[in-house]
Amino acid sequence: MSGSAAPPPVPAAESTSTPAVPALRITLSFSPCVEVAGTTTFASEAVAALAHRESLGTRGYYEGAAQLQREPENPADPQAVSVVVDGEKVGYLPSFAAREIALPEGVSHPARYQLHIQREQKLLAKAYVWLAEGQPEWAYSRENPPALTAHARKNKAHADATAMVQEALEGGGERAAQFKRGMVDGVHYLQLIEPIKQLKREGRNEKALVLCYKAIQAAEGDAGGREPAPWYTEQAAIVHRKLGQKEEEIAVLQRWMDRCPKARRDGSRIGERLAKLETRTK
Repeated sequence: MSGSAAPPPVPAAESTSTPAVPALRITLSFSPCVEVAGTTTFASEAVAALAHRESLGTRGYYEGAAQLQREPENPADPQAVSVVVDGEKVGYLPSFAAREIALPEGVSHPARYQLHIQREQKLLAKAYVWLAEGQPEWAYSRENPPALTAHARKNKAHADATAMVQEALEGGGERAAQFKRGMVDGVHYLQLIEPIKQLKREGRNEKALVLCYKAIQAAEGDAGGREPAPWYTEQAAIVHRKLGQKEEEIAVLQRWMDRCPKARRDGSRIGERLAKLETRTK
């Protein structure tokens, strides 16, 4: 049978395209929207330079591309993952996120980056990265920025505590009952943190003590066999110390100890403080 031989098969050309970078594997233990660490400390100059390049003004917002890079030679943390924007390091992932993402050494992985800034006497800033695929679901936006000033953070902390209490009470059930146990005069002890701090800052120690003891009473009602939340007792003891009221300081510390299960007393800060006071009075 005549005819030319079939031509030899042509080898398939090797692909020159860059292989797709697999999505980061994120566990369900945290949200893929995480705050960048170091924004206002070691990376402050790089963040300020980025804000200047993007003309963010006195209250600005930026969103753009970033790269994540593992730093095995980092002396503080060999698992550290830096966040790089425009070739400059603008911070690090928090350690819990850096340890849980599958980012091999020597690989840069893309991520979305969000920056909020405010200029006062110094540059205030918070930044976030989105670690998952798809459109970022940011916790904050241009229209709803995070609290950056100390005053705004205090107000937000108080507003968040109040909103949490109201949500729990409106939801009913056991959670509402639990929050009611932690209330005195219609206020939950969580709502008294910022007012106590503010009164102490203003030097209004007697009024701070009134709120401390309301919170102590409410925390005791919420304890349910556990130790009451200790912060309020610690604050009352600090104020008593400032006022030179040693007996009252000992009494409020002992009150907490009496309501704390024996297994939880050893090693507690309140127990240590009480022991030092009692030693000095002997």
